[in-house]
Amino acid sequence: MQTSRRRKQYTTPTRGTETGSCEYGAYGATLNNGDVSASASLYRNGVGCGACYQVRCTNPYYCSPSGVTIVITDSGASDGTDFILSQHAFAGMGQNKDAGATLLNFGYVEIEYRRVPCIYPGKNIIITESSHFPYYFEFEIWYQQGNQDIIAVQLCETVNLTCQLLSRTRGAVWAAVSPPSGPLSIRMLFSSGEPNGGNQKWLVPTSIIPQNWTAGATYDSGIQVQLQ
Repeated sequence: MQTSRRRKQYTTPTRGTETGSCEYGAYGATLNNGDVSASASLYRNGVGCGACYQVRCTNPYYCSPSGVTIVITDSGASDGTDFILSQHAFAGMGQNKDAGATLLNFGYVEIEYRRVPCIYPGKNIIITESSHFPYYFEFEIWYQQGNQDIIAVQLCETVNLTCQLLSRTRGAVWAAVSPPSGPLSIRMLFSSGEPNGGNQKWLVPTSIIPQNWTAGATYDSGIQVQLQ
């Protein structure tokens, strides 16, 4: 566990927000049953979007030893806090419903936290995008299991096997101006986040995005990060 820090709750909403800096929209509001959080230090210019943490408060009278698992969907800080949790997640740190209600009344509590693997049983990595065909291709990557970071993304034209390295535009959003024509594939470079880059590995989807992709569509990658 990391050193104890203060942490507070969102004023609203009870669960996730659709306006977080990761740009997840409605996905960010419902992800992980609404147990989500903003964090300034762990947001890391969007690299931290989608990372999971076990967070527990340290008051033995009210707090559960297991705490709650949250997902980073937003960037934010207030009064030196490490996390700004949804109210649902904040109450989830309590030993029971009454203890959770008491924690909500506190507003701020001392916590411990550690990064843990995200687990999405039965779900592949999903590519969702809101683009302007065929000139601009913009997308997010959802349901990323494990505890590694996506540090680079390539967009590949699958017929001629040509790839271009993309830029993270904001939050969890990646984009390509003038994307190649033809069926597309998105390669993701995962890193353990350790010093000097740690272990890195490219993950290549088994499914492709069709040549006539549609703005606002969602595409199943056909693969998932295997948990250790």
